Amino acid sequence: MEVVTTKTEVTTNMPTTKNEIAMQLKDVSVAFSGRTAVRDVTFDVEEKKVTSLIGPSGSGKTTLLRSLNRLHDLTKGAVVEGQILLGDTDIYNDKLPTTLLRSRIGMVFQRPNPFPTMSIYDNVVSGLRFNGIKKKALLDEAVESSLIAAALWDSVKGRLKNGGTTLSGGEQQRLCIARALAVEPEILLMDEPTSSLDPISTKAIEDLMGELKNRVTIVIVTHNMQQAARVSDNCAFLLMGDDRAGELIEFAETKKIFNNPSDPRTLDYIQGRFG
Repeated sequence: MEVVTTKTEVTTNMPTTKNEIAMQLKDVSVAFSGRTAVRDVTFDVEEKKVTSLIGPSGSGKTTLLRSLNRLHDLTKGAVVEGQILLGDTDIYNDKLPTTLLRSRIGMVFQRPNPFPTMSIYDNVVSGLRFNGIKKKALLDEAVESSLIAAALWDSVKGRLKNGGTTLSGGEQQRLCIARALAVEPEILLMDEPTSSLDPISTKAIEDLMGELKNRVTIVIVTHNMQQAARVSDNCAFLLMGDDRAGELIEFAETKKIFNNPSDPRTLDYIQGRFG
């Protein structure tokens, strides 16, 4: 099947007063076994901000997100082209070990995935131990600080030896966030982190994101437009093109995307005229 490669014109309206840039995407494309899934995405991720990726199912949001810490390395036939810069480092071409990369760019998945055979304590420090840290005082400090940051310390500090899967769904997701934070990442990727949670747990995670962006840059995929409007500072809208490859249609501050988008397709999506 012939793949159409014509670029769609993208509207990019970065904030007039820019923070430091944590990550740059330059003409990023992702293909699987020769079929393009995401094509020519370019935008900057601002440091200590929340950037949301929105768009209909199949528009490439999760595919793009997973490219940001090389999770497609695990997929046979996957090819990522373009540049993804973490600071000055090209994460695909500068021979950065994936273990180091994933310490700098953490990931929280759609469904909570605490390690089932590990305690709450061991879940939090698993990444630190993998990186060779063994000193108990350092591990203890990391457990407390990470669980505090994930708004979980007060409810679990007396049962750190209990299994991670004994927690509620919302608590398990915050445990996974604490596990990611323990290695002190620069960027935290979140793939629909509240889609399987009840409204109370969802609000807790959203409130947590507002606090976490003071210490870590966040990129989140969400299908929930209200959530994107509530939690994100900047927003990227993706849409499936005629050849079924995801394209970036518009990137701007979230308030502009939702109140005065530049592209009529963005307005149609925000107002629910397609999804």
